[in-house]
Amino acid sequence: MGVDTFPIRGIDHIRHYVNNARQSSFFYRETMGFNVVGYRGLETGSQDQVDYVLEQEDVRLVFSAPLRPGHPMAEKIAYHGDFVQDIAFEVDDVDLAYKLATERGAKGWQEPHTLEDDHGKIRIASICTYGDTVHSLINRDNYKGTFMPEFREHFEQGVGIGIKGVDHAVGNVELGKMNVWVKWYEDILGFTNMLTFDDKDISTEYTALMSKVMSSGNGRVKFPINEPAAGLKKSQIDEYLEFFGGAGVQHVALITDDIIHTVTELQKRGVPFLTVPMTYYEELPGRVGEIDEDIEVLSKLGILVDRDDEGYLLQIFTKPITDRPTLFYEIINRKGAKSFGKGNFKALFESIEREQAIRGTL
Repeated sequence: MGVDTFPIRGIDHIRHYVNNARQSSFFYRETMGFNVVGYRGLETGSQDQVDYVLEQEDVRLVFSAPLRPGHPMAEKIAYHGDFVQDIAFEVDDVDLAYKLATERGAKGWQEPHTLEDDHGKIRIASICTYGDTVHSLINRDNYKGTFMPEFREHFEQGVGIGIKGVDHAVGNVELGKMNVWVKWYEDILGFTNMLTFDDKDISTEYTALMSKVMSSGNGRVKFPINEPAAGLKKSQIDEYLEFFGGAGVQHVALITDDIIHTVTELQKRGVPFLTVPMTYYEELPGRVGEIDEDIEVLSKLGILVDRDDEGYLLQIFTKPITDRPTLFYEIINRKGAKSFGKGNFKALFESIEREQAIRGTL
């Protein structure tokens, strides 16, 4: 392995800006089983914004909402709908990371600064990436409090569903911009292109897209980047770009080591998933060989399976979790496989096209 030119410890948190953070945090607690662990708002002295911090194992989500008209994010939420605004990285040295990124051409969003209270201090900065998305750079080695200064402990118990961490987060960008952002992640954050899918890999009779999977130097952070490709009809990426109003985070993949349990719980709690025809499961044994799971159980839940040289993976995708056909989630269980389910793309895209047809956007 070459030298890691931009060391990242991992994803520190994913921040969503939403119209109603209280309702969003309730939804994620009730459906996905996150614990609410921290809060900042009027009662803690925050006059312009409210934030709820949710955790499950190694996943930390933050839901933030403006408290007054004129908040800088109010306009963005009106434009995009509820959206993932920040995929934050934990780093060893915030000042060095920010200096490297901006010297290599990144646009700064927030310069390095320190947040401090009785529990210690945090160093933080942010850089801009595609659309209105940013990457915050955080070091919390000297902080023992709840999430960040100004936050107070606020505990609401969720019933966990076995989510262990973030596997990857996918960005949708405009036609012709995929390679621009691939180069950005290579040049600025030292990522490498670990996989490429072209329109022959990811296409149906009607629509197609292209995708490149970018991985951080240590392999802990993976970001596939998608762009639309020419097809007979409007692709899911075109639909996203239209309803979102530009480039943004399309989905976040959450990893589990027992996908049957996780998906059973999510379905019980009312989370809607994409489905594939039964013929998919009839062809499955011939395509992926022997697996530990009962194919009948997988077919009832709608879980997809794919195999690569190192093992296999199981995956399933929710329908969009906002009113707009934009952000959704993937649940993934890796049994050795390092890939991203290429063998499932056609079935999955046909499933999305059926949803697009219902929405009138195909």
